[in-house]
Amino acid sequence: MKTKLCFLIFLMANLTFSQDGATNNSTQTQTPSNAIGNNGFNFKIAPTFENTEFSEIGSGFFKEKFIMVSSKKVGGLSKIDPKTGESFKDLYCLDVNPEDGFISRPLSYSRILNTHFSEDQITFSKSETTVYYTRSSHENSLEFKLYKSDLEAGSNGNWINETLLSVNQDNVSVETPFVNHAGNKLYFSANYPNSQGGFDIYVSDINSDGTLGTPKNLGSMVNTTKDEKYPALSLDDKYLFFASKGHNNIGGYDLFRSKLSNSGTKQARNLGNTINTKQDDIAFFLATKRRGYVSSNKPGGIGSYDVYIVTNHPVLQSLRGTVSDVDSKIKLPNAELILFDDDGQEISRTTTNELGAFKFPVNVAPFEEYSITTTKEGFITNSLAFTADHTEDKFKYIIDIELQPTVPVIVDQKIVLENIYFDFDKWNIKEESFLTLNKVVTILNNNPDMKLDIQGHTDNRGSASYNLTLSKRRAASTMKYLVEHGITAERLQSEGFGETKPLIDCKSNCSEEEHHTNRRIEFLIVD
Repeated sequence: MKTKLCFLIFLMANLTFSQDGATNNSTQTQTPSNAIGNNGFNFKIAPTFENTEFSEIGSGFFKEKFIMVSSKKVGGLSKIDPKTGESFKDLYCLDVNPEDGFISRPLSYSRILNTHFSEDQITFSKSETTVYYTRSSHENSLEFKLYKSDLEAGSNGNWINETLLSVNQDNVSVETPFVNHAGNKLYFSANYPNSQGGFDIYVSDINSDGTLGTPKNLGSMVNTTKDEKYPALSLDDKYLFFASKGHNNIGGYDLFRSKLSNSGTKQARNLGNTINTKQDDIAFFLATKRRGYVSSNKPGGIGSYDVYIVTNHPVLQSLRGTVSDVDSKIKLPNAELILFDDDGQEISRTTTNELGAFKFPVNVAPFEEYSITTTKEGFITNSLAFTADHTEDKFKYIIDIELQPTVPVIVDQKIVLENIYFDFDKWNIKEESFLTLNKVVTILNNNPDMKLDIQGHTDNRGSASYNLTLSKRRAASTMKYLVEHGITAERLQSEGFGETKPLIDCKSNCSEEEHHTNRRIEFLIVD
């Protein structure tokens, strides 16, 4: 039998829908919504689609259409499930308005996939040429099996080669499948005997022929002794969204998110009371980075379950602070800071200003884990773990980072140090360079017979005569600092060479980094 996608069954007045099996019949300890709060999320929810008095539950997307699961009763043709007293569920597809996300015109998805049995959630391969779906039998309409079919080449929606997949087991219901956006993993819920309790969420690798590998339980960060269903992933596959009756729960099924980090699955986090209620909130699917759909049987809806548009307004938090020397507490300009996520991916970088202060140009997200690497010439690189542990919008994290100075070395009768900094076009030593000169003081104090020749050098910008004078004055300022800190003048001498001895002879094509290298003070050990 062949069909076209979204075969028209659009007599809405004749449609009836049944409630999904997600109704919370179990007793559990519930946390008041004000105790959980927004939990670092800020969702705005609005009705979408011409929700009816019956049940509508979302099931993802196919070719820019929204897929929905429902029970229909068209005239006298529909068969009634004796266990539920409702019609067997079928799949529908709906148009999506790309501007506001509203969905409309529910049409029967497929004559082939929709049967006299009960269909439920559905998902597609990355190429959308393989479909994975669940279906019950008449003998047990509450137990679902997972199938796959392939799109017939050249057809407009003819699904062929229906296959019962290997993850199915006797007396086990396999439900709510979801293929990740990379197309190489399928997540689903099942009540296997080895589950932590009730339904757990599992993942299987997708083989090249579309079959599935051995299911892997996602573990206690996701699964609990209660039910977990409706897995779905963010568009970048970094976050797993799912519905659970466990964890820190407001009531019924709540929606949660776990990060799928390289270091392992992170602890589930309740999406907060801007989306969760004391009823069942399920089937959260993202259409864009900020907009998606959720199904809920919360009060105020039209039917048992209604589909809602969800817009995530990000909670924006900033990260700033200062960098200073660990001992003197002198603030350090020109330190470079790099912000990484918990997978080690660079997010942003910045540099401290003249006062040693910094602010990352990007926002951080609540409850995310980061690390900050801070580097500065003459100091040991610092790596600092940071967790955004507040939920408030516009919260400002302020951290102070301290760096440990490196120990200078002597190579070829020269004390190897970081550069000495002066105000632009002047010979006044900047405060940050006091730390470097203090290292020289320490070396001279530890070596009372050592004598130094202090040599000043400039880059080649400006006239040669001016640069010569400037280099002499900077060398003399350096010598003066050492004398003021207890080194006798007889052990020191200073001279300037202007631009005549560049470390990098780049002539008129010097980069700023090359200019920086050539602009220096050197400390030569003399007999």
